[in-house]
Amino acid sequence: MKYFFILGNNPTLSVAEISAVFGLNNNVETRHYLVSTNVFILETDQEINTQKLIQDLGGTIKIGKIINVETPNYASLQDEIKKIIGEKINKKNPGTSRSEDRDASLTLGKFNFGISNYSNKNINTKIIGMEIKTWLKEQGISSRFVTSKEKTLSSVVVEQNKLLKNGIEIIILPNSEIGFTLAVQPFKELSYRDYGRPARDDLSGMLPPKLAQIMINLSGIKTNNLTSLQNATILDPFCGSGTIITEAMLIGFQNLIGSDISAKAIEDTRKNIGWIQNAYNLPPVSCKLINEQSSQISKKIKPASVDAIVTEPYLGPQRGKINFEKIVRELENLYSQTLKEFYKILKPNGRVVMIWPVLQNKCFLNPKLNNFKIKNSISNELKNNKFIKLTPRNTIVYGREGQKVWREIVILEKNK
Repeated sequence: MKYFFILGNNPTLSVAEISAVFGLNNNVETRHYLVSTNVFILETDQEINTQKLIQDLGGTIKIGKIINVETPNYASLQDEIKKIIGEKINKKNPGTSRSEDRDASLTLGKFNFGISNYSNKNINTKIIGMEIKTWLKEQGISSRFVTSKEKTLSSVVVEQNKLLKNGIEIIILPNSEIGFTLAVQPFKELSYRDYGRPARDDLSGMLPPKLAQIMINLSGIKTNNLTSLQNATILDPFCGSGTIITEAMLIGFQNLIGSDISAKAIEDTRKNIGWIQNAYNLPPVSCKLINEQSSQISKKIKPASVDAIVTEPYLGPQRGKINFEKIVRELENLYSQTLKEFYKILKPNGRVVMIWPVLQNKCFLNPKLNNFKIKNSISNELKNNKFIKLTPRNTIVYGREGQKVWREIVILEKNK
């Protein structure tokens, strides 16, 4: 089976997350490749639960299935779209014959469909869409062609027009193949978890839930292995308001530790844990909360007991006049001391997924790694792809234009 992934604003980070979830860096038999800056393709023998996967992937906008055909011209493209739509309708109305199409349309209701063109080809999807609409009318099926000002439909448009429930979104891919969308990113839920949580501190807890999901997945504990999720222990030693903790709970982790030097942060995390459990009806989890500074964390946690450390530490002051040289020195010292502690409590094969700030003058930090090594998050097959953007030390930078402090996503492995 062949699946496409429509990637988010940082394609390199999205690809790294998918690679970690499917173990692509260690599996040379699974074919995977980028066909454009935002379209990733994965071939696998196993069927993917796309509805569950899209809930857990922070860096993917859409997931869908590819039909193994090429469409070199308009006629073949229209024929394939008709075939896909016909199969979709028959699945909603099994056992329906051509003569029963009109009655079937009453059961089906109005069929909504859209076409997103992710290729560089100048394809007039509106003309194709209107021809498909006419064809559906001839079959006795009432339909609505969903369009957008852009070449592609956003996940918001797909969701609001119920294309996955009462219709279909056709995807035209850059390599002349076509497919259809199976799942889109749950933007409403992500916004709810970001802005709806009862304890939200913009000073100590500004990590977006999407980025928290990505970082958890980069820890290398596969999301499709429920046994390892239940047994694995994840620590966030700068837990803030608990975003990483609560997102890990939603993914399925059941052994969690949150620590922070701020007593308020610990209380905020506690409130948000209770809120997320009630909001999503989650089973009880083991979550230990510790009021301690990161440079002393080994005093409260057993040696070699943590599978992964996932954290956004203090990134320095965000407002006012900033003395960058002073901040760099202070943060490098803090992170160096913290990594010493991480080494003590992390299991031999464990990872640290950590954010280091990239300051406004493009200054990168260089704390002492203390027997850690930086892990390359991109497979060798993709590392030299023109769409992949890594720093010279194989890390990924995350941010947007105009942002004072960008984030460098650093994955560290413990040297044995």
